[in-house]
Amino acid sequence: MILEQVFCFRTSINLGLIMDLLYKYYREQKEGNYDVVSGTRYRGNGGVYGWDLRRKLISRGANFITQVLLRPGASDLTGSFRLYRKDVLQKLVEKCVSKGYVFQMEMIIRARQLNYSIGEVPIAFVDRMYGESKLGGNEIVSFLKGLLYLFVTT
Repeated sequence: MILEQVFCFRTSINLGLIMDLLYKYYREQKEGNYDVVSGTRYRGNGGVYGWDLRRKLISRGANFITQVLLRPGASDLTGSFRLYRKDVLQKLVEKCVSKGYVFQMEMIIRARQLNYSIGEVPIAFVDRMYGESKLGGNEIVSFLKGLLYLFVTT
């Protein structure tokens, strides 16, 4: 895979903005007139790099179970790289009740439930260089509870 040039803007508070990714989302939104554009690691040239087998299995497993139970029509429900129309985001935040990782999944499920259109952009996700993932046993249990809640209520 050839990685495209990524432009970063650094501020005095050490935040970065990946301009190339933002442009891809904006272009996809305009071309498809989508309400939500979601980054996907599981289609096209998307992928993950630097993850151990356990983390890959958890992510794939969570997405697979969600696909089977909820039929969301989007391939990557546990990722958080997304672009929303402002009015759509406000409506979805009002409707969502989940916290933690399951919140990302609920946003897409509620978007489909409200008949919002969803486009996808392949992304290459590289594991963080600093810090550690917060994904532990409690988050997995919370995700499964949230999944069952959405299965029953949607």
